[in-house]
Amino acid sequence: MDVMPLLLLVAGSATLSAAARRTPVPAPLLVVAAGLAVSYVPGVPVYTLDPHIVLPLILPPLLYTAATDSSYLGLRAQLRPVALLSVGYVLFATLVVGWALYLLVPGLPLTAALVFGAVVAPPDAVAATAVARRVGLPSRITTILQGESLLNDATAITAFRVALAAAVGEGTTWAGGIGEFLLAAFGGLVVGLLLMVPLHWLRTHVKEALLQNTLSLLIPFVAYAAAEQVHASGVIAVVVVALYLGHRAWEVDFATRLQEEAVWKMVAFVLEAAVFALIGLQLPIVLRGLGEYAGAEALWYALAVFAVVVVARFVWVYPATFLPLLLSARIREREGRPGWKSPFVIAWAGMRGVVSLAIAFSIPLTAGGTGFPQRNLLLFLTFTTVIGTLVVQGLTLPPLIRLLKLPGRDVQAETLAEANAQAQASRIAEQRLDELLSDERNALPAPLADRLRTVLERRRNAVWERLGQTNPVTGESVDDTYRRLSREMISAERDVFVRLRDARYLDDEMLRTLLRRLDLEEAAAYRETA
Repeated sequence: MDVMPLLLLVAGSATLSAAARRTPVPAPLLVVAAGLAVSYVPGVPVYTLDPHIVLPLILPPLLYTAATDSSYLGLRAQLRPVALLSVGYVLFATLVVGWALYLLVPGLPLTAALVFGAVVAPPDAVAATAVARRVGLPSRITTILQGESLLNDATAITAFRVALAAAVGEGTTWAGGIGEFLLAAFGGLVVGLLLMVPLHWLRTHVKEALLQNTLSLLIPFVAYAAAEQVHASGVIAVVVVALYLGHRAWEVDFATRLQEEAVWKMVAFVLEAAVFALIGLQLPIVLRGLGEYAGAEALWYALAVFAVVVVARFVWVYPATFLPLLLSARIREREGRPGWKSPFVIAWAGMRGVVSLAIAFSIPLTAGGTGFPQRNLLLFLTFTTVIGTLVVQGLTLPPLIRLLKLPGRDVQAETLAEANAQAQASRIAEQRLDELLSDERNALPAPLADRLRTVLERRRNAVWERLGQTNPVTGESVDDTYRRLSREMISAERDVFVRLRDARYLDDEMLRTLLRRLDLEEAAAYRETA
């Protein structure tokens, strides 16, 4: 097997994603644009987006890392808007977009049009999370978009399967379709609930950090495969397990958490970059089979579908936001009136992504013994919808948020809450330290006992100092100065150790031990003030 194309894909997309962080353009958009440009460079390999790879091998880890970084309590607080978007909107978009395409394309069967509607219905988890992080959306909007993108793939994939069964002549009824949807949704929920406690038990009882992180890498694939094996939703199973494990991550030892954070950041970075590059690289493949639709006609269809997709989201979001407020005094009292700006941002942030393309490529070549109706046109329209939403909405979302002047996160209030929490924790820790030191079995020399108290005091004061003023000479905060001085001291020690190794006073094994100790101290100094 030739691995060079895969290496080129990963290396190129990762390099572009890293470079994009130095530009005002969101990384997903720059990588997609690069994929589009590179797709026609002579000698570039043909990268076919295989749904048998994307859905079971790429989607689970991306969902897992997004869900573990989400807030279970936040999602529970926003359960109604998340459910209305992840289930209600996806089904609404499937019907509206499918019906519009049926009216637009002569000779296209309604069942095939509904297949397409299900394909482009779900906003993408990767795109939504990546753009939300970059533009600094208010926390409530970010929670709603993340919750929607975590669960809507399950709705769309189930709707796609039902519509596809009707399109290929396998025969399905409304009752059968609803039954399949309920099986997928509740089956995925049950599988996730059954797996989450045993998996968490394993994570807390396996004491070797490397084994724990290996288990962490396997969890999303195990959850997805187990659910799919019983024809349930692997997406929901992964999300349920990840939310539970993320909510109880504090019960895992510190070494595992430190390693796990680094490992999953790397995995998410590489997969996200490769996914967006793959989107752009599909252009030659989708254009190759257009045939009779090549030219202005296909472009007209693409523009019309894009417009329907965008408008349909607005048509759903505003009633879904305000109708519950009109119908329930309790909801009005609890949530107040959100105004028109937040729903506008939620409606505009409906970028599509790799899941839509992967589902589209899984449309079979034949249906009922003949070719699937206008399959190549459906692939092309999926591609243009994904690209259109990523480029148009992704590029305009940051200036839109600035124009609407949405209130961002209140950093001052968050820091004050953090300082109060740290003060309470430090007080309890100090009481516990006094209890322990009063026992003769825990006797320590005075300098070491003072050191424990100093570390505790530093941790307590560090957050309060972030509320203070910056240094008038350097412009640094107290945190920045502390961190810089700590690193300078550690760097001086590190230089001495290296010189002693070069002089053959220390061997390399001893050097690695000493450097690791310094690395941990540097990390601790950074985390105390980060």
